[in-house]
Amino acid sequence: MKKEFANIIVDISHEKVDRPFGYRIPEALLTQVRPGVRVNIPFGAGNTLRTGYVVEVTDRTDFPAERLKEIASVIPGASEPSQRLIMLAAWMKEQYGSTMIQALKTVLPARQKVGTKEQKKVELAALPKEAQELLERAEKKHQTAKARLLKALLGEPVLAWERVTKELKITTQTLKGLEADGVIRLTSSVMYRNPVTEHGFYEKKTLSRAQQEIADSILDSFDRGDMRTGLIHGITGSGKTEVYLELIAGMIQRGKQAIVLIPEIALTYQTVQRFTGRFGSRVSVMNSTLSAGEKQDQCRRAQKGEIDVMIGPRSALFVPFPNLGMILIDEEHETSYKSETSPKYHARETAEELARLSGAMVVLGSATPSLEAYSRAESGQYRLFTLKERLTGGMLPEVEIADLREELRQGNRSIFSRSLQEKLRQRLERKEQSMLFLNRRGYAGFVSCRSCGYVCKCPHCDVSLSEHRGGRLVCHYCGYEQQTVSVCPSCGSKYILGFKAGTEQIEEQIKKLFPGARVLRMDADTTRTKESYEKILSSFAKGEADILVGTQMIVKGHDFPAVTLVGVLAADLSLSLSDYRAGERTFQLLTQAAGRAGRGERPGQVVIQTYQPEHYSIRYAAAQDYEGFYREEIMYRELLSYPPASHILAVQFFAKREEEAKAGAEEAAQYARQFAKREAGERGGQESTGIHWSQDKRCSVVPDTVVIGPAPALIGRINDVYRYGVYVKNKSYEKLVEIKDGIEAMRTSKERMQGLCQFDFDPIHNF
Repeated sequence: MKKEFANIIVDISHEKVDRPFGYRIPEALLTQVRPGVRVNIPFGAGNTLRTGYVVEVTDRTDFPAERLKEIASVIPGASEPSQRLIMLAAWMKEQYGSTMIQALKTVLPARQKVGTKEQKKVELAALPKEAQELLERAEKKHQTAKARLLKALLGEPVLAWERVTKELKITTQTLKGLEADGVIRLTSSVMYRNPVTEHGFYEKKTLSRAQQEIADSILDSFDRGDMRTGLIHGITGSGKTEVYLELIAGMIQRGKQAIVLIPEIALTYQTVQRFTGRFGSRVSVMNSTLSAGEKQDQCRRAQKGEIDVMIGPRSALFVPFPNLGMILIDEEHETSYKSETSPKYHARETAEELARLSGAMVVLGSATPSLEAYSRAESGQYRLFTLKERLTGGMLPEVEIADLREELRQGNRSIFSRSLQEKLRQRLERKEQSMLFLNRRGYAGFVSCRSCGYVCKCPHCDVSLSEHRGGRLVCHYCGYEQQTVSVCPSCGSKYILGFKAGTEQIEEQIKKLFPGARVLRMDADTTRTKESYEKILSSFAKGEADILVGTQMIVKGHDFPAVTLVGVLAADLSLSLSDYRAGERTFQLLTQAAGRAGRGERPGQVVIQTYQPEHYSIRYAAAQDYEGFYREEIMYRELLSYPPASHILAVQFFAKREEEAKAGAEEAAQYARQFAKREAGERGGQESTGIHWSQDKRCSVVPDTVVIGPAPALIGRINDVYRYGVYVKNKSYEKLVEIKDGIEAMRTSKERMQGLCQFDFDPIHNF
């Protein structure tokens, strides 16, 4: 059908971007109007021409077509940052299955109306001789306030408003009187809130030959117009950051701006120190710890060209740079680059689309690239660059695997293996630093009966309750709390206990083993405040602690030269995840953790504690053999049609009644199967025979298409809302988008707006 209607928003800076207005597209403009285009539209009772932004082009309207006003004209050009971001939002809506409103609220920065911060000053307007005469006159007449101000201005001709009103206690009435007499001048200027308060000192290092060749090659490609994504695969400590700095310097020389994405807010401290040390005050940050005013001001500074580099997690991608030249994604393999709320976008693919719209380039970096990125590099879709030597010239750390099963057989019931205890003692004696990593925090652990296996669960969610201090059992999904139990509710046994293996307990055990050790803990509990990350990391960097205990945030990209020992506790915990990426994530996590040791002049050691020492992920991580791991893991992905060998579309349904969620999922699964059969029929294919994982055909295979479900989600109920899912695999991403569009069309607009039907893609291109 002909798409002759457009939904247009007028004020994109307002919080309520969900108020689009419908317009008819004139026949002459049908080929020009598309999402993101700026148009002139008659608006309001007087039909005043105003600028609007097209957010959707459609073949239907909720109003009588004859009552809709027509678009007046299309404004040529696509250089405005807001225009590109709206085009990006339209792409995200199509690719990730969200509503346009959700996509707009994701990409449009500083959505809240926040007042500007003013810097007011009081200046002496009269000549010094005149002011002196006025001062003497005021003193004679006992006009003490006026005399205080004039005396201060004679010593300092420009005073801050706060000093005048608070310190000198001058009233507004007095100031206005002096201004009217021409004695003083009151001035006001906009003062931007700047979250970067300190500029670090970072000495520019001479790049190695390999580093310089990578930087030169990427910048040459940019100059030639070859905008293929680059992947820098460098071992831990190989100096990828130095290459980033050189690339950004090249972009600034070309009059361009750069975005640097990092996976964790915890990495902001060291990254900002390095980048401000090189580029000064033209570096800023964007993350969730900033106030609404700070976020708004960084966007204004970026749009005015007052910033060259913006650093932050995935949300920094949407800073409105007018001359964007490069997007750098450090530790590109990290799962935090995937949004868990609709639209469930991945920063890597979204950055590539934004770069396409902006004429920019994307550069990825990691010691353990995602299989998706590495497979694209192998196929030639990405350009692959490698760094195989550490910047300091040192060796990779020596890695030891400690078998916890053997430790238990020999009577060691401690959290720490005997080898790790001995190595910690040695570091304390030598005044060297150590890091202990555990992927769990606090005392959060489930409570289970040793006699019957009963687990204390939340009555509203299908998850176990977590034990906290003070005898509390807490659900981390809905917030439900109850007192802990001493007798099993199922069998009456008294052997009901919690499994506690959190960072808080590790910290306490370390202090018992080594009473003189100075210990810092870094996890979600100790980093709640705005500056907590910086305080902990700077304290450890200054040598004010011997041991840093923490969760994943301590093993991602930090550089502490004095750390010579890393202990990985419960290394195989992530292997138990119900996720096809469990092996990959375990390998990446262990390799990254090991990479924190021995980054200075002294050699490093790593102890990996595990109950599964024979697992291939752990073996390859201990050997720090990425290529070996990649070859084995990609073979499993090909056999099971998982990304990057195929694509996956996940459709989830939510309802207060289980039968409603299940019915929606069954309808979606039926549509996907019919679509697949129709596609196979058009190609003359036949439905595969004999591949059914259950009698009710919950998994069926048509050539190139696998439909799984409906089935309860991994957590089938959260806060009394039931969740059912359908999963579709296909090597063609475009086919999955067609299936998504068909399912979306079946759902009512009310359901989509309320988020009762959500889509999630693994948007991986074939390799």
